[in-house]
Amino acid sequence: MKKFFLGSLLAAASFSSTATIVEMKTSQGIIVINLFDQDTPKTVENFLSYVDDESYNQTVIHRSLSDFVIQGGGFTFSDDFDPITTKPAIINEPVFSNVKGTIAMAKVDGDPNSATSQWFFNIVDNSVGSAQLDTQNGGFTVFGQITEASQATLDNIAALVHCGETPVVGITAEQCASTDVTISSANLVTIQNVAIMDDDPNSAAGLTVTENTLIDSDTSTDSSSGSGGGLIWLLGAFLLAVPRLKRAK
Repeated sequence: MKKFFLGSLLAAASFSSTATIVEMKTSQGIIVINLFDQDTPKTVENFLSYVDDESYNQTVIHRSLSDFVIQGGGFTFSDDFDPITTKPAIINEPVFSNVKGTIAMAKVDGDPNSATSQWFFNIVDNSVGSAQLDTQNGGFTVFGQITEASQATLDNIAALVHCGETPVVGITAEQCASTDVTISSANLVTIQNVAIMDDDPNSAAGLTVTENTLIDSDTSTDSSSGSGGGLIWLLGAFLLAVPRLKRAK
């Protein structure tokens, strides 16, 4: 992984994009997202296909990492975490930078073109530093950004008690530390509905976003190189992250 001087990072370009606008209604508040239709078309088309068939409705936020990301789009919960049906993986489109307030696709470690349904919100600037999401694993595709007012919802989720990496409500930190803790859908952050508010791809023509200028400069072919290489987005890693959560009887 190449190292970059601060000056080159500050020179990262910003430019205008266009966007469809979607509203994600969660049990912790509303998140409004501007999607970058014209610059990441395959990714937006894929995301909207899950929106259109209501696959994201009643899914849960299964991972939240302090000063890093909030992740969802992969599981519902009845009496256990159940993966949703996914569609074929899509091509990577690392056009924009993984800065705070953006949404990007999660994928399998070591395979840039493996994103399906799961996504994550960058709750800090993850473009560089220990995360290096603009270059790690071919760069993570940012395909939208939230409105300023929506940040409060992400803050609410990040502030919740966590059992492992899963944010929960109605469960204390002490209970999470116990091997006897049980969980039901009422204890999880639920995505109740995702709906299109404005389907005009030019609905946010004045939106200013940050370009990923690092991906073309990175010559590393090893996705595990650098300090960000340990970030795993596999289902198995999620299951290992919450071994103490027991389903409610």
